[in-house]
Amino acid sequence: MSNSKNQGGDVTRNASRDAGLLGKAGHVAVERGIAEFRSGRPVIIFRGDVAALALPIDGMTDGRLASFRRLCAPAEPHLVVTQRRAQALGLPATGPIGLALAGEDAGAIAALAADARVERSLKVVGAGPVAAAAIELAKRAERLPALLVADVAKVPSCDPPLLSITADDIVRFRRAAIESLAVAAEAEVPLNGGVPARFVIFRDAIGGSSVAVIVGSPDLHEPVPLRLHSACLTGDVFGSRRCDCGDQLRLALRRLEDQGGGVILYLEQEGRGLGLANKMRAYQLQDAGLDTIDANSALGFDDDERDYGVAVRMLQILGVKRVKLLTNNPAKLDGLTQAGIEVSGRIPLHGPVNSDNRRYLTAKATRAGHKLDHLLASLEPAETSEAPLAGDRTP
Repeated sequence: MSNSKNQGGDVTRNASRDAGLLGKAGHVAVERGIAEFRSGRPVIIFRGDVAALALPIDGMTDGRLASFRRLCAPAEPHLVVTQRRAQALGLPATGPIGLALAGEDAGAIAALAADARVERSLKVVGAGPVAAAAIELAKRAERLPALLVADVAKVPSCDPPLLSITADDIVRFRRAAIESLAVAAEAEVPLNGGVPARFVIFRDAIGGSSVAVIVGSPDLHEPVPLRLHSACLTGDVFGSRRCDCGDQLRLALRRLEDQGGGVILYLEQEGRGLGLANKMRAYQLQDAGLDTIDANSALGFDDDERDYGVAVRMLQILGVKRVKLLTNNPAKLDGLTQAGIEVSGRIPLHGPVNSDNRRYLTAKATRAGHKLDHLLASLEPAETSEAPLAGDRTP
């Protein structure tokens, strides 16, 4: 008996001793929860004494759906969607809602979560106390913010066992992930045209890598010319004509070279924070008639899901306190200013307008407030005041 007690004491002491290596239990649980969602596996989310099974519908097959229903039995899962998605479906909502299911297959559930139009009656049920946390976890995993959720009286027995996370730990995770940001590596990388640059790679607790590209030799005692650039594989790398991202990036490099140096923060926020797969889904909805803002809403996302806390932390580590921002987006100025970075001015970046990106840029100018005066001046009055396209729903 005494030997067992001693072993238990050893385990406790070891857990305390290894906390610096393993991290805080709640933070680690969320990191693992993100990995579970990315792998299409369910997790248990607790809020107080209430426990619920949650599974993102992203990539779900009929076989996995049947397995999840057996795991939840006798409870029947419901579909949790965001306020934005509910409003896109024509349902009043002030937060996440639940939609009752009646044996639908995986395809029908995916349509409820992401199709531009749903031509069927919908029964709203309570979303449950863990809904907001489950949606946040799905977004962190870059999955659709739509999940199957079932309240359970006890945690089902599985092999391997299900991961358990508290809703409060999920809510706190975003700030903790930003605070975990640290420099992983850096090196000199000369650019085309002989422009000197230094790439500083930052890594956070879940392995994300954002990059600070220090162009030339900026004077950090003066306001530093700064471009906050969200990664855009299609535009930056392949020259997509659907957006102006690649054009703005190349224009920003020229502006920084002309000004004797500056910084580009290249942020892992593809598709305004949706992730690459969801960005492609939004493109499909745009092809079906929605504009860029309504397409995001139809998928359950806000107009812009980006969080500039990462950028602020990168600037703090670099020692940059005052900036001149290269952007057309006033929200970036507001985000940095509210976080304590002094913004002394704005430098516009007006890329070319073509037949493929005109509608996208027009929506950004007329609905999201981007300063694209060169575009607005070229539009006919009817183009800036036209009625929403068929299928558009503006929450």
